[in-house]
Parts: sequence; structure tokens; C-alpha cells
Amino acid sequence: MDRGQQTRRAFLASVTTTAVLTSCTTTKQDVQPTTVDCPPPPAKPNTAKVVPRKISPNELLNIAVVGCGGRGFDNIRELRDTTKDNIVALCDVDTNRAKQALTEFSSAKQYSDWRKLLDDSTSFDAVLVATPDHMHAPVSVSAMRLGKHVYCEKPLARTIHEARVMASTAKEYGLATQMGTQGVGMNETRTNVELLRSGIIGAIQEVHVWTDRAKNWWPQGVERPKETPPAPENINWDLWLGVAPLRPYNPIYAPFKWRGWKDFGSGAIGDMGIHNAAIAFLGYQLGMPDGVKIVATSPLCSETFPAWAELQLNFPAQGNNPAFVLHWYDGGHKPPVSLIDNEPMDANGCIIVGTGGTAYSIDWAGNRMQLYPKEKFKDIKAPAQTLLRAKSHHAEWTEACKGGPAPMANFIDFAAPMTEIMQLGNLALRTGKDLKWDTKTATSPDCTEANAFVKPNYRDGWKIEGLG
Repeated sequence: MDRGQQTRRAFLASVTTTAVLTSCTTTKQDVQPTTVDCPPPPAKPNTAKVVPRKISPNELLNIAVVGCGGRGFDNIRELRDTTKDNIVALCDVDTNRAKQALTEFSSAKQYSDWRKLLDDSTSFDAVLVATPDHMHAPVSVSAMRLGKHVYCEKPLARTIHEARVMASTAKEYGLATQMGTQGVGMNETRTNVELLRSGIIGAIQEVHVWTDRAKNWWPQGVERPKETPPAPENINWDLWLGVAPLRPYNPIYAPFKWRGWKDFGSGAIGDMGIHNAAIAFLGYQLGMPDGVKIVATSPLCSETFPAWAELQLNFPAQGNNPAFVLHWYDGGHKPPVSLIDNEPMDANGCIIVGTGGTAYSIDWAGNRMQLYPKEKFKDIKAPAQTLLRAKSHHAEWTEACKGGPAPMANFIDFAAPMTEIMQLGNLALRTGKDLKWDTKTATSPDCTEANAFVKPNYRDGWKIEGLG
């Protein structure tokens, strides 16, 4: 058997990746990556010497999709329309949600169990993962250990441990990766990143990030329902649960409404913080917080994240940045409009206050930015281009799979640290306590309860070595 063509089960039995990151940088993209002071390299390297298949830029990529309904189908259409690569395998646990993808891509092989899809891994080069958050790491890491490039929706993972393993696995196997933060792929966003890096508003002083989620999008601030109706025939509930603890089916979880449930999702900060704060993260190369403070929340619940919350993530002086605070607001709460001269404020956004001005990123993508005071910046011109431009968000990933530059939203430099920042906020919301954070050890020195939530505990029959 070729060393790059082992079956999933044989290979996963032979190798592990521990939950650590190296000092994480990529070298193919002309960017200045955010380098995090990380733990040592993985204790067990790629001992089976699995290598990804070398793909010519002129070849079509063969892609398998896990979670082909909902957002997964949006990804498939964007791949079809912008890259022309092959969709060769489709997997979903919900036949109703998958119906449109299965119909439009009828030549693709169909699965309901992603593990069986990976058993047929010789038929594809890359995997797109668009499952609920709790299945991102299990599917992605299993695919990467088979030498498959991975695109994963945001947030990268439900826990900090899983995000770190995903990044270290991508580095260890030399794979092209990308998280589904589409705004990062927009050329206008990259121009705004260049503008911030040019020092247009001076040194960072504070950041404000907000979202209207969860509100009318999905339930939060509620407890587990008492009703336990049977799962509909179109959903394989055991496969939908996957690594999560067993619980009876209820339509309050699926489809889509899972985001606020702690066993499955990452709440408002995990869902939209990844998008909305990306412009600040990239523009100022933020590094990692060393603590989180709960400013205010609605009542805390054991099963879901609160209906609304306001947090402060404390960043120490790092790199070229002084110490500053990132203020987070969700559930429709917003920062004071005085920050933007009392002008209307979008339902989502990011405000960066600098020593020489203020940048307001409107909505979630980072592609629209207003500088204040307006009179001071009315004649501002775009700075010299220092970042690569992408044909499209998805094309940047497929081209990387064929030997091109690493995507800006790759797991190592962007996705894992961004996810860790947001999941730190969730550690505070899970415990109901302010906490300090030690990035090197991935532990809280003053809130031991939080440490229990850093790494997941997958249910029996679904455990994956090095993950949970």
C-alpha cells in the first residue's frame, strides 16, 4: 500500500498529534503573521510519513464535503463557481438538508457517516468541513492525518485544545488549510489591513467588537427541554451527536439552532467574534489575551451560553502593541456611539481606537471601514500593497492545495489563535468567573474550573487519540 493511501482506521491507530502548537508562521504568503508564544512541538511527529499528494496547478482538485447541507452547500456552490474543481464525495447526517447538494452533484459519492467517507480517502485530495462546531476538530484532524488538505468553517473548534491540535497537525503534515472567514479573503479587507498596519490611526488603545447574535438567530439563555420526541427519519441522530454526550433529540438543537448549546456550539462570540474581530487581529497582529473579565450578562445557564453578555479581554503589551482591552458585546448590546461621532452603528462591527484616530469596520467582513475624525482622513489614499490578493476566498485555498501561497485564514497563523481568543471569552461565560490565562500552558492559574473546559471529553466509541 502506498504510504499516502492508508485507510483511516489503520492510520489513526498508528499515530497521534498532541495538543500543542509550535511557534506558528507560514512562509509562502507575503504577510507578517501573528506569532504566538506557544508550547513545544508535538511529542509524536508524523511517524507514518504520510504526505499529501502533489497536485499540479493545472490539475483539478478532488474535494470531499462533510456537512453538505446548509452552509456546506453554500461552500460547494462557491467552489463550483470560482474554482471549477471536482466535488467527488458528499456526506451529511440529514438527508433533507443534503438533498439540494446531492441532486446538483449527483455524480459525487454519497455518505451519511464521515468515518466511512475517510475510509475511501484515496478518491480525494481535500476535505471541506461544514458541520456543527463540535465535529470540526474530529473530522478535520482525522482527514489531515490522512494527508488531506482541509477547509473548515468557523470557529475552527469548540475548544482551545482542539484548535491547537488542528493547527499543529496542519503544520506537521504540511497541509493547505483555511477557516471559513470569507471577509479575510476580500481584497477590500486586505487593503484595510494594510491601512491599519501603515499606522494610519497610531498605536492601538482599545478595541470594541459586537454582534446582534444570538437574539432572534438561535436560542441562548435556556435550559435543556423536557420534551424528547423521536428524531425524524431524515436525521441520523447518533451521527449528528458524534463526539458529544448522548442526549435525546429535540428540534431546538437541529438544524442550525445548535450554536448556543455548549455541547455543540460556541455561542455568539465563537460564531461572530471570529468574523468581526478579524480586522483588528490582522491589522494589529494582536497576540493573545492574558485574562478575561465579565462586565455583565443575562442569567447564566448550565446548557447554553447567556442571551447576552459584555466581556473584557485583556491583552498585555506584545510585539509593537501596548497593553489594551478588547471589549465584547453580544445579544444586541453595542459600544457607545460617541466612539463614531454619534453616527448610526451597524448590528455587527469592530471599532479600533488608536492614538491618532479611530477605525470603524462596518458589519462583519472588514471590507468597509470608516476613519474618524472624518475631516482628518477625508483625503486618505490606500497604502502600498504588501499583501497578496485572492481571486476568491475559496480559490485561495484550492490554489494553496496545488502548491500556491498559504491562505491568510490558514489554521496556524490565523484560525487557531483567533478561535482561542474567542473561546477564552467562553471560558469565563462557562464558569461565571473572571480569569487569568497562561498561553504557554493553556491553563488558567486562578480559575481551576475553567481548565476543565479547555479540552473536550468525547463520548465512548468516538474518542480520537490526541483530541478527546
